Amino acid sequence: MMGPAHSLSGAAAWLGVGAGAAALDRPMPWPVLVVGALICSGAALAPDLDTKSATISRAFGPVSRALCGIIDKLSTAVFNATRGKGERKRSGGHRTLTHTWLWAVLVGAGFSAAAVTGGRWAVLVILFIHMVLAVEGLLWRMARVSSDVLVWLLGATTAWILAGVLDQPGKGADWLFPGQGLEYLWLGLPIVLGAMVHNIGDALTVSGCPVLWPLSIKRKRWYPLGTPRFMRFRAGAWVEMNVLMPAFGLAGVASGLIALGIVG
Repeated sequence: MMGPAHSLSGAAAWLGVGAGAAALDRPMPWPVLVVGALICSGAALAPDLDTKSATISRAFGPVSRALCGIIDKLSTAVFNATRGKGERKRSGGHRTLTHTWLWAVLVGAGFSAAAVTGGRWAVLVILFIHMVLAVEGLLWRMARVSSDVLVWLLGATTAWILAGVLDQPGKGADWLFPGQGLEYLWLGLPIVLGAMVHNIGDALTVSGCPVLWPLSIKRKRWYPLGTPRFMRFRAGAWVEMNVLMPAFGLAGVASGLIALGIVG
């Protein structure tokens, strides 16, 4: 799928988690719902760090483009080193390492550890990164005609405001992990969810997605999981833009209303 669909599906996924939490009588405070949805939206773009043509490659200028190049080479090396007997050697790493459950978990765990050990500034950096990505994904039409600096300023301002709200008593920093120093451990959850939603979205397309690596399926360690062939579509196709994206939007709105207790 394309960046905007990935981003919208990520936001809808976290709002769905919020609705589930409300149904289990453990409702999220509204700042957690909002911050989590934005982080998940941004994180849903991150697996495409393995290609310079993706939305995320433009998000932070030369830094993100250089990082995409590094991740592409790393992904290619890992694929070629671990490929099964039925898989050919590759010269590019798109839809390999960063499109797996293991990558999603490790990245989420890394951000959670940073949030816990790095204090407020680490939390601000995590929020800034994902707010910028959320802007690039959710507001992609405006982001593409705006300067990078304006997008970064919007991301930084949003991160600063939301961090201040979360730090207020009862606003949700300790929603899931109330222990001293563990308040922001939950920040890794929307990051893992966003990455996995991205992978599931790519599994709907023609190429499929090797979500279960390194498990071997049919002699392939990078087996591209997906829906039946007749149900798949090309990224950016009509069904993605005119069916899936409206569906993600409606699902997100409905879930958000349930999560906030507006709809029972």
